[in-house]
Amino acid sequence: MQNAEKLSITLPSEMAKMIRHKVSAGDYGSNSEVVRVALRSWMDHEKRLSALDDAIARGLADANAGRMQDVQTARKALRKRYRK
Repeated sequence: MQNAEKLSITLPSEMAKMIRHKVSAGDYGSNSEVVRVALRSWMDHEKRLSALDDAIARGLADANAGRMQDVQTARKALRKRYRK
């Protein structure tokens, strides 16, 4: 593993048990692998939340600028887009 850094962390007993269980069940090769997968998932979740925040901000900016459609027009556009 390139650019790896060793960390020492303290976890609640329940979390430590869950990690050990996943490794002993053969789902993961090591405690570190469990933590890496969990952190990647968390990072992906954070990216998705950030993208959602950006989309909401764009929508609010459009609404504040008067760039809006009525619900019926928006539904028609969505139906047309996703019928393909």
